[in-house]
Amino acid sequence: MPNPNRGSCGFQSNEFEQEYDRPSKSQLKREMTALQKLGEELVAEPRDRVKRVPMPEDVRDAILECQQIKDHEGRRRQMQYVGKKMRTLEEDEIAAIQRTLDSWRGLSKADTASMHALERRREKLLKDDGALTELLAQHPELDVQHLRTLIRNARKEQAENKPPKAYREIFQILKQLQAQSRAGSTESESDGDDADEDSGHEHND
Repeated sequence: MPNPNRGSCGFQSNEFEQEYDRPSKSQLKREMTALQKLGEELVAEPRDRVKRVPMPEDVRDAILECQQIKDHEGRRRQMQYVGKKMRTLEEDEIAAIQRTLDSWRGLSKADTASMHALERRREKLLKDDGALTELLAQHPELDVQHLRTLIRNARKEQAENKPPKAYREIFQILKQLQAQSRAGSTESESDGDDADEDSGHEHND
């Protein structure tokens, strides 16, 4: 039996259903915040990467323009504009952008781990004098005097809250050493393969 009270609360049932299907204000706010954040992530990427992301040209142009603005207030306004442009995207376009960013993050996981290892080694150099001795044993070609000066200056920068010039230079030196070590290990593996082939030929003879 039909309910006589159905629809008697000031609106019909179909009106209630339409109202129910509409996203809540908090949900809309979350979506807007997520799109704004996605826009900020794109602005933080290198320009050549942004140019490769699948997206409408007007959105890309807004992001590239934001990257060029140095003035804080101007950049803030442009960032808001980027967020506005991001909200014009379709769901499939947003998904394509997110997939691209996720794939880059996957590729850079090893780089991130490597960077953290270098940062830990730098901290050890600043806290423990024995770490420098250990580093010099591994890399005797290093200029010990220059490194000691950098370590002393980096400690002073931290104590006096100064710009981390020496601190960054230590990181660059460690990064170069790591690159050289990787190149050396690759060459060693190649030489080892050649040696195995030679020994194989000798054995056959």
